[in-house]
Amino acid sequence: MKFVCDSLDLSDAAVTVVKACATRTLTPVLECIRMQVKNDKVTLSAYDGELSIEKSFKADVLEEGEACVNGRLFTDFIGKISHTQITVGTEEKGLEIRYDDSRSFMQVLPADEFPLLDCGDVAGSFEVEEGKFKNLVARSIFCCATDDSRPILKGCLLETEGKILRASALDGYRMATTECEIKNGDDGKKIVCPARTLGEIARMLDGGEKTLTVEFSQNHLRVVVDETTLISRLYTGEFVRRENIFPPSFTTEVCVKRNELIESVERASVLIRGEKNNLVIMEVKSGAVYVTANSEIGNVAEKVSAELEGKEIRIAMNGKYVLDALKALDEDEIVMYMNTPIAPFVLKNKENKYGAYLILPVRTTS
Repeated sequence: MKFVCDSLDLSDAAVTVVKACATRTLTPVLECIRMQVKNDKVTLSAYDGELSIEKSFKADVLEEGEACVNGRLFTDFIGKISHTQITVGTEEKGLEIRYDDSRSFMQVLPADEFPLLDCGDVAGSFEVEEGKFKNLVARSIFCCATDDSRPILKGCLLETEGKILRASALDGYRMATTECEIKNGDDGKKIVCPARTLGEIARMLDGGEKTLTVEFSQNHLRVVVDETTLISRLYTGEFVRRENIFPPSFTTEVCVKRNELIESVERASVLIRGEKNNLVIMEVKSGAVYVTANSEIGNVAEKVSAELEGKEIRIAMNGKYVLDALKALDEDEIVMYMNTPIAPFVLKNKENKYGAYLILPVRTTS
């Protein structure tokens, strides 16, 4: 195996795929990037048992072949080389890297030990604008669980309904549900995609109106963006139905300026930084929401103008969860829907109701 290429092309491909290299594994080859050199193209790929990323670029191929090299070491090393032509090939010592008047060697593993991941027979697909999908991901995956107690909650439910793609995510304390329009797609399909996978797809996208095609089989998902292919395992099992989580009606509706509430909760959060539950109290009264927070450092009490429909209420909540939801919404005014101090409450845009965020309140003794 031997090829000549621009060092920036090699570095860019390595940086893209190294995100799929395993970090803690008993299988050393999963820590590697596989290099495949064929025709006039070099293809780098990595796979950690759940996520596979592959990227290709043009090169001057002197000898076809393939090899596996430690992904993070290789990526870091290539990134330290100044912009120049670089020659990479396999020798008896391992992988030889020539640049300017220098050369270095790295150990390699046999490429035939590298596992191949295939999406399998396509069971469904949908097409969506890159910008819309990127926003959908940003508005939902922060509500996915991060622990392994219920693995399926580390994923986001994607479901198609006509020309709508809906995403739902929850971690046991909060839930997000949001949607966007799709161009084409199979109706009535449901998959649970790892949050990490969706995050990597979003990072691959430039946004805008370019079309993204998402294909999936029973157990895998695949997307292709330019010269990059991503394949991911899907979670199996029954995902929590949002209809069973969101209350059917509310006794309190309060409309408030989104940015004013964000600024108030952010100031309150400064004084409770490091405190358990990031506890913020909201007292909803006619004409205003009163935001308070107390800690050993100090306390804050602020008034935010609001319009109330229904009953007055005092409710304790996790300030971080509220801020995450407020920042995911995008209109000047939002509406908070509440029932009792211990019942879940919901935040939505005032006009466009495509997104809804449910949060469990914090139980207090007073």
